[in-house]
Amino acid sequence: MREELTAWLLEGPPWVQYRTRLDLLGQAEDDPPVSAARETMLAHPQIQDLVRDVQAWPGSLLKSHKQAGHPIHKLTFLADLGLRAGDPGMDRLVDRIMAHQSPEGPFQVLVNIHPRYGGAGQDQWAWMLCDAPLVIYALIKFGLGQDARVRAALDHLAGLITQDGWPCVASSNLGRFRGPGRKTDPCPYANLVMLKALAQSAQWRDAQPARTGAETVLDLWDERKERRPYLFAMGTDFAKLKAPMVWYDILHVLDVLAQFPWLQDDSRLRHMAHIVEAKGDELGRVIPDSVWMAWRDWDFGQKRRPSEWLTLLAGRSVNRLLH
Repeated sequence: MREELTAWLLEGPPWVQYRTRLDLLGQAEDDPPVSAARETMLAHPQIQDLVRDVQAWPGSLLKSHKQAGHPIHKLTFLADLGLRAGDPGMDRLVDRIMAHQSPEGPFQVLVNIHPRYGGAGQDQWAWMLCDAPLVIYALIKFGLGQDARVRAALDHLAGLITQDGWPCVASSNLGRFRGPGRKTDPCPYANLVMLKALAQSAQWRDAQPARTGAETVLDLWDERKERRPYLFAMGTDFAKLKAPMVWYDILHVLDVLAQFPWLQDDSRLRHMAHIVEAKGDELGRVIPDSVWMAWRDWDFGQKRRPSEWLTLLAGRSVNRLLH
């Protein structure tokens, strides 16, 4: 990455400075500039507001997994930034998440599924394969990957793999509910968020389920003009760069899959990386193509100027694959 771009990122918000030093410059957590950036990040009003929001976990009903302002996406964003159990306010959040673990293993969120979709039409604690991996991802990033409860949750979800990847699966108390697709199809988003969680686990990172899931996503990229399982297309909207990484889009896919070393030379993934790289200006800075309105107060919540956080995300993945 160019020195001018790195210098620009180091003038950005403290969370950008912190992740730039760790992810792009390879500095250690105990280096004074890294520690200083982290302390400034934790003290920042926007970060403190997010922590307060998620402390009321689950906060509200999960009505749509594309609901960018829902606490589950605030949770994963805090994990992306590098917050950990033990940071101010985080232990209360962890305790509230751990208090709702299903008998099957995964952690639950609060949902209400209408009877027309196979649900009970009432508020209930449950999990789906499009939310449970995100909670596990966050807990592992928070430093709880060796906790027996987290390991049990991830083991259960990893075991739901089929030869075609992860299908649409929900907890048994949701009855007949599943997404709008053929039962035998893989769910693209479920595969993505499962890979997001497995990439954080030394036990599962190189195991067959991760390899099968990655191949599923990359095959869907190759066949994007013909296949749209569960209505997930990989067209114009898929290629738009936006943050945070909430949904099934090119940057989210690239960020997750670039974490698997055995995919470094995959031509399909490198194709995605070239598309993302081409979005940058002469320095590599990226202006958001689209925004989540729930995040409009952040540097990536506008389409007028380059976003430091979005530039960091794009540059980090491109560097892993192309440079």
